[in-house]
Amino acid sequence: VQLQAFGGGLVQAGGSLSLSCAASLRTFSSYGMGWFRQAPGKEREFVAAISWNRGSAYYTDSVKGRCTISKDNAKNRVYLQMNSLKPEDTAVYYCAATRYSSSVRTYDYDYWGQGTQVTVSS
Repeated sequence: VQLQAFGGGLVQAGGSLSLSCAASLRTFSSYGMGWFRQAPGKEREFVAAISWNRGSAYYTDSVKGRCTISKDNAKNRVYLQMNSLKPEDTAVYYCAATRYSSSVRTYDYDYWGQGTQVTVSS
């Protein structure tokens, strides 16, 4: 099983980035998907999650209204559109897959991607 996140980069505050994650899961459509991030010296934290059937989405408070998670079961991909980026959004972003419908908890996730760096300059 492989998850590969890409789309990170350097952007000025107020800008946008679109992250993508390609998953080699045979039954991708049955997995809930999530995005997490980890800044230097900090714990990995939840950013957004989407349920296996795309019926529900969840966001941490700090990104609500600025980020949108989506899932394409035909392409085995999950996306995170990030707008109005702030310097505090700087982190390595990870996609992950859970056999639960969805979850905000890191320990509920079974598979993780390698991460993609997002840097927001002020």
